[in-house]
Amino acid sequence: MTWQDDRVGSALRGENPTVLRRLHAGFAVIGDAQFLPGYCVLLTDDPSVGRLTDLPRPRRLRFLADVELLAEAVEVVCARRDERFRRVNIEILGNTDPYLHAHVRARYEWEPPERVGHPVHLYPPEVWADPRHALGPRHDDLRDALAAEVDRLLTL
Repeated sequence: MTWQDDRVGSALRGENPTVLRRLHAGFAVIGDAQFLPGYCVLLTDDPSVGRLTDLPRPRRLRFLADVELLAEAVEVVCARRDERFRRVNIEILGNTDPYLHAHVRARYEWEPPERVGHPVHLYPPEVWADPRHALGPRHDDLRDALAAEVDRLLTL
């Protein structure tokens, strides 16, 4: 079993290399595929939680506040790094992975016109699997910038 097979458990054990920061109700992580630079996910810190509504209301609101904080960090960093940054999309889907998580996706003006008006998950599988977009050392400066912005926002 690898950390990818147990993303929440590996984050709790300090073994998930995608973790940017521990937040109040989860883990801010950078996405495995960076074809849209800045893609992040907020993972729950409780692997038994499958839906937002599984959380008691105060914890649910804390999770949503963490999503908002991560989305703002992605927006600030991506807008600073690319003048063609467009906006951030936030999605809580839950159709594949059984644990609660929220996708925070940077969107750009340079995306193909046929993709701009559609959800990112509709990009073709070959884009997601392209090794050129796989998270790696070339993303260290992006990771550092995202983590620093999360830290800054946590102090406000």
